[in-house]
Amino acid sequence: MNKGAFVIARNNGHIDYVKQAVFLAKRIKKYLDIPVTIATDSADYLKNTFDVNIFDNVIELPYTDEKNLRYFFDGTLSKKTASFKNANRANVYNLTPYDETLLMDTDYIISNDLLKSCFDSVSDFMLYKKSDDIAKVRAEDEFDTISNTSVDFYWATCVFFRKTETNKTFFDLVSHIEDEWNHYRRVYQIKSSLFRNDFAFSIAVHIMNGFQTGTFAQQLPGSMMYTTDKDILWSMKDDKMMFLVEKKDYLGEYTAIKTKGQTIHVMNKSSLNRIIDEEFAND
Repeated sequence: MNKGAFVIARNNGHIDYVKQAVFLAKRIKKYLDIPVTIATDSADYLKNTFDVNIFDNVIELPYTDEKNLRYFFDGTLSKKTASFKNANRANVYNLTPYDETLLMDTDYIISNDLLKSCFDSVSDFMLYKKSDDIAKVRAEDEFDTISNTSVDFYWATCVFFRKTETNKTFFDLVSHIEDEWNHYRRVYQIKSSLFRNDFAFSIAVHIMNGFQTGTFAQQLPGSMMYTTDKDILWSMKDDKMMFLVEKKDYLGEYTAIKTKGQTIHVMNKSSLNRIIDEEFAND
């Protein structure tokens, strides 16, 4: 069976997701040694600005101007409002050229080969439920359940799946949930109208399990390590990163934390892009 990674990059005028995708593709090739496909609505920008050969396939998506607005924080004291262009992620099942696919967000910074074991797993569908804040001292309840009185939270940041009829049903279900988002967010008691793939995937897992706790979705290797968008990625060298992590109840103050060999979901996309610029300048 052929296998590979799949990333989606749709720029919003504030965050350069294409740049992040190029950076991620390089790290996927280095640590996982698998081909990478990108789907983007900015194909001309990709081809004119970066070495497109880092990708094994480029799929052009139509440009859409989505009104799914959210705050993008850059540390605790800076934020901007921009479009959150996360629609149609479920279409990855139809777009991927692989029998076995690792779907990743562009801000998921691969720093080890742990995910290679997915392709040897007997499980056909895996994603993260277990997660860890790298600071270890903050309790992020929002990543336990999708609302205070609702179902378990699953991360859509990284998803492994094989082409099976059951998984096709899952992704069709996610697409349906997105189309009927206002209905499902009320049923699952989600206060915000902002569409999030994490929520849609979590709801779909709940339904696939027969509206109860079940075994449809298995856990990816390890844990989803993350930093919030109020933390700052300060430096990176190979598999080593240093973050300035927000001090809870101390606005604008941070604690320095270093990681080595840890794959991290970096939610502060602005600080990630600054580091990528530095990395590309040194290439």
